[in-house]
Amino acid sequence: MDVSDILAAHDAKQKAVTVEKEIPLEVDTGFLTVTDLNPVDAESYEANLEDYLISTARDGVQTLLASLFSLPTTSSPDGPLAQLPPPTLQLPRAKPLPKPKPPTKWEQFAKAKGIQKKRKDKKVWDEEKQEWVDSWGWKGANKDKETQWITEVPANADIDYDPVKVARDARKARVAKNERQHQQNLARAARTPGSSAAASAATAAAPPTAVRKKQIDRTLAVTRTSTASMGKFDRSLEGEKKLKGVKRKFEPAEMPAANEKSNNLAILAKLDREPAPKRSKKHAEGSGGSDVLNVRKAIRSASKGKGSAALAREGGGKGKGKKGKR
Repeated sequence: MDVSDILAAHDAKQKAVTVEKEIPLEVDTGFLTVTDLNPVDAESYEANLEDYLISTARDGVQTLLASLFSLPTTSSPDGPLAQLPPPTLQLPRAKPLPKPKPPTKWEQFAKAKGIQKKRKDKKVWDEEKQEWVDSWGWKGANKDKETQWITEVPANADIDYDPVKVARDARKARVAKNERQHQQNLARAARTPGSSAAASAATAAAPPTAVRKKQIDRTLAVTRTSTASMGKFDRSLEGEKKLKGVKRKFEPAEMPAANEKSNNLAILAKLDREPAPKRSKKHAEGSGGSDVLNVRKAIRSASKGKGSAALAREGGGKGKGKKGKR
């Protein structure tokens, strides 16, 4: 019985799952990457580029799959899942590692006393409402004493004792204490050299003189660029720095006729337009009459500057005199 064909087919199948190269492929299962350091075969590359690239990619994928099937697996509703090991390839960082923050005063005390940090729950169970509520914030559990409908009053309390106000003041005092301790931690971190919070704390705790100096420099820069020459011909002060990026824009000497016409028409439109203060004043004066007749000016002219009240009195007096003569 000749079994050479069966053996050849078996060898071909084994060859299909086995990748042998001069330089073994580097597999990083954690990143699911395969690196091929073998030199490019010039003859195969030039003869048929597509087949060469497909063969190289197939060898890499086959090696990666073989390494994945050798990993321990866990069962899941979607099927077995392979547990990837930690990556071995060290990737460069885009930014340097952040500097460690200096420990706060409480962290130093807890470390010395061996106190373990306990994370507070964001929600707590309310027995009265039978639901989960926030530990703090709007409608938080820390405001229960401020919203409860009955409160026990101490025996030695004053007549005007307000339990809601006392609870609110105590809560605000705790908030102020936390903020004060936070500022102290920032100041302590600023005094620690080489810490990440040093720069931010220094900026936050900058003295008023430094802030005022920046405001003056900004105002001086604005005033220097307010002249027609953008401060080019202004007399500079002693120790004054040169401004950067300040340039005056001029229109080109030659431009199309259409652009020049539109610019001239825009200038004429501005000159022909009445200023806003005068326009509003004119509208206010003419609000009592038509746009043609200025009522206030007519009254002022008829009464010789005395006003509408004097004009009415004169008209009433003349009418009475005529009636008496009749």
